[in-house]
Amino acid sequence: MSEGLEAHQTEQGEVRVYSVAKTVVDCFRYRNRIGLDVALEALQESLRSRRVTVDELWRYAKLLRVSTVIRPYLEAIA
Repeated sequence: MSEGLEAHQTEQGEVRVYSVAKTVVDCFRYRNRIGLDVALEALQESLRSRRVTVDELWRYAKLLRVSTVIRPYLEAIA
């Protein structure tokens, strides 16, 4: 649960949110609940806007045990 947490400072105080790479991998992890189209769009948008790298995505995919699911999509896009 603590892997991928980032702390951001706001006017009201510190806010802890998950990194973009972990969020994208979580979309693939819960693809049956939110839909594969949402996961694919998150992957495409995060790579296109250069907010994540393939290495970051791969690290979280292995950590969260969805590397076999995300591998074909990473190979096709990247």
